[in-house]
Amino acid sequence: MLRQASAWPAGLSLLWLSSSACADWTVNMRRGMTEVSHSVFDLHMTIFWICVAIGVLVFGVMFWSIVMHRKSRGAVPAKFHENLSVEIAWTVIPLVILVGMAIPATRTLIEIYDAEEADVDIMITGYQWRWQYRYLGEDISFFSTMSTPRDAIGNTMQKGENYLLEVDEPMVIPAGQKVRFLITASDVIHSWWVPDLAVKKDAIPGFINEAWTRVDEPGIYRGQCTELCGRDHAFMPVVVEVKSEEDYATWLAEKKELAAREAELRDKEWTLEELVERGEGVYSNACASCHQPGGEGIPPMFPALKGSDIATTNIPAHIDIVVNGKPGTAMAAYGKQLSEVDIAAVITYERNAWGNDTGEMVTPLEILEFKEGQ
Repeated sequence: MLRQASAWPAGLSLLWLSSSACADWTVNMRRGMTEVSHSVFDLHMTIFWICVAIGVLVFGVMFWSIVMHRKSRGAVPAKFHENLSVEIAWTVIPLVILVGMAIPATRTLIEIYDAEEADVDIMITGYQWRWQYRYLGEDISFFSTMSTPRDAIGNTMQKGENYLLEVDEPMVIPAGQKVRFLITASDVIHSWWVPDLAVKKDAIPGFINEAWTRVDEPGIYRGQCTELCGRDHAFMPVVVEVKSEEDYATWLAEKKELAAREAELRDKEWTLEELVERGEGVYSNACASCHQPGGEGIPPMFPALKGSDIATTNIPAHIDIVVNGKPGTAMAAYGKQLSEVDIAAVITYERNAWGNDTGEMVTPLEILEFKEGQ
């Protein structure tokens, strides 16, 4: 036992000296890329140096008193009951310091909460475990899901530069324009955070929080959900791509055209093979993290779909659980998260993958009829 105990210091020393333990790290907050983030950083540093000055003064006086008035020097403690001047001083001086700190803090808070007169309004809705971005007044809405490969998460392939901080479709905003975020959630509490934009707001079901930003430099800025929103909480990144006004206008036009084409797909006559092919991609993005890529699930929390009754027999029940979810479980409702085409495709895929081979297909119009009949 003593031999094992003596090995601990050596082991800790080796850990500290290892390359992984000596990775690059910082202790201060980022300055960011926006005027608000600069104001927050400057406020932080102002308060920090005020605290440093107070600490140096207080501890300096304390240690000087200990050294210069120690017993070995023959110091005799003074005897007095109260001193009006001292009491006034230790009341007025902290008050002046607090007022001095409150003025820049109030100015910064007013700037942070001034979300009026925005050029672009975006509704952000948190889902387990993805973000929905809806551009108000533009009829554009899409989901942003983590795109880090599961093999990288499982340590069976090399991790990329933006491990756990990459998505299939980022939020896009124009440079130089004021963008207001209206932030809420559909299921549990999330928190939308992008450090370089100095934006961090809780997404709470039934409530809408406001935030805003104006980024002058085009680029890609990354963040993540900072609320413990459940299993796979770490797999809910945020990516904001800032484009020039010209590139943003082009992107906006392309998204509108894509949305129009997507609406047309609902009325298309699909084949089984086409739905299965599309459904495989939908399943990989929305379902594989819980039910696993091979459909075997993680029982009992995430039941298997491979060979299950729900995926091989009752089609209406299969549609219902995908559209409405299952209350009291981790099965989310995808009726608002996925289009009728994607819901039909993923159900068709689940009924024909992993040896289920029912030969059955569900069309987008059946999903639309189911929604309208509820």
